[in-house]
Amino acid sequence: MRLRRVTVPIMGLVIASLALAACSSGASPAPSQGAASAAPAGSPGTAASLAPAKLTLWHNYGTEANAKATEALVKAFEAKNPGVTIDIVSQPADNYFDLLQTAAISKTGPDIATQWTGLFDLKYKDYLEPLNSYIPLDELKKMKGIEYSSINFNPDDGVLVVPLDLQFYNGFYNKDLFAKAGITTFPTTWDELFSACDKLKAAGITPFTYGTGGQALGGGFYPWYDVSYLMMYLAPKDWVKLYNGTIPWTDPAVQAQFDKWGSLFTKGCTNKDVLTNQDSIAQFEAGQAAMTMEGTWQIAEFQEKMGDKVDVFVPPFSDTPIKGIVEYSGDGFSLTNYSKNKPQAAAFLAFMASDEGQKIIADAGVIPDKEGFSSDQRMAKNLLDFAANQGYTRYPMIDNVIQPDVSDVGTKVLNAAFGGAQSMKDALTSMQQALDALPADQKSQIK
Repeated sequence: MRLRRVTVPIMGLVIASLALAACSSGASPAPSQGAASAAPAGSPGTAASLAPAKLTLWHNYGTEANAKATEALVKAFEAKNPGVTIDIVSQPADNYFDLLQTAAISKTGPDIATQWTGLFDLKYKDYLEPLNSYIPLDELKKMKGIEYSSINFNPDDGVLVVPLDLQFYNGFYNKDLFAKAGITTFPTTWDELFSACDKLKAAGITPFTYGTGGQALGGGFYPWYDVSYLMMYLAPKDWVKLYNGTIPWTDPAVQAQFDKWGSLFTKGCTNKDVLTNQDSIAQFEAGQAAMTMEGTWQIAEFQEKMGDKVDVFVPPFSDTPIKGIVEYSGDGFSLTNYSKNKPQAAAFLAFMASDEGQKIIADAGVIPDKEGFSSDQRMAKNLLDFAANQGYTRYPMIDNVIQPDVSDVGTKVLNAAFGGAQSMKDALTSMQQALDALPADQKSQIK
C-alpha cells in the first residue's frame, strides 16, 4: 500500500479504536433540526446550495436490512433536495469489488459506493475522495470506529467512508427447537456445542444450516463470520501476529481450531450441501435448522419472520468459555473521486451521518454507528449488551483487518475444506502462501 509509514502496528490501532467504541444505551436522541446538512454553510456539501443532479449509488446488500436503510435514506434525501435524484443499483455481492475497480479505471462507476472499512478502503483508496473538505471532521469523528474508514487510520489525514451501521458477526438460534431437543442453556465450548448437536440430531433437527446466506458474498457460505470466532483463542492484540506472519496460518494451534470447526460438517452437525446451498436463510426461518451464522443485517427479517422464537448467540468455538464479540463498523458509503457530482454526493453522505439520517437507519432495523444512538430491536440490544454490560471483549471483523489478498483466498479454500472437498491443512497452507507472497510492507506496518 502506498501510504506513509506510521509507528503503530495495524492491530494496535484496531485495539485502540475498539477501546473507544463503547456502545450507547437508551433511546436515540431526537433528530436535530437542520441536521440533514452537516457541512458548513457555503461549503460544497451544503444541501441548501445543491444544484440539480442525477447520481448513481452502488451497493452489494441484496435485499437485507442495509438495503432497506439505503433506500429509506435516499428517499428522505431526495425529498429534502428536489433537484437531486439518486439511482440505486444493487450489484452482485460475490464480485462487487471487481466491478467497482473496473468501473473506476474507466471512470464509469457510481458517484456513491458501498465500501468496506479497515484494510479494504485502504486497498481501494486510489479512487475514493477524502471527505474532510465536505463534512466537518467533528461530525465524522462522532461515528464509531471512524479510524478504520480513514487514510493511515487517522481521520485527520482523510476520511474515506461514512459507516452505515454498527455490525456484529453472530449466530442466530431457534429457541423452540432447542427446547424440543431438551437443551436448556446455550453451549459455551466445543464439547458442549457437539453435545448440543447430538441432542438436536436425536430430535430429528439439523443443528446448523450453512449456505450463501443473507449477503451472498460468494458462491458458497462466507467463512469469515466463523473464523473471527475461531481466532478468539487469541487476544485481540495478538491478531497482529496473523497479519504479520508471527503466527502462521499453518500453526498447530490455528489448525486445531479449524479442524474442530470442520468437524461440524463431518459429524453431521450441518446440512450436507454446505458448498451449494442457496436456501440457508429460508431453511432457518422455516424451522428446518436450529442455528445459522450471519450478522446484524439479518435481525429485522428474522424478527419479522420468526418473532420471539429466534435469538442471537456468540459462537462457542473454543475449548474453554471465552467472552468475545465481533462488534465493528464494517461498511458504509464512499464518494468516488471521479464523480462529476461531488457536492451533491457528499451532501448525501453528510445527511447519512446526521442525526436525522441515523434515526432513519435505526428505523430500518440496523444499529446506527453514531455516538448517542442505539436500536430498539430486541436482538440488537442483546448483542450490544454482551460488551456493554456483560464484560465481553470487542473484536473487529477479522476479514477487515487481515490483508484482502489473504481473505480472498481464504473465502475460496475454507469453503472447500469445510465441505470436505480438500483438507483443512491444504486450505491453511494456501492462505499462508498468499500471505508469504505479499510485499514486506503489507505484513508489518502500514506504509
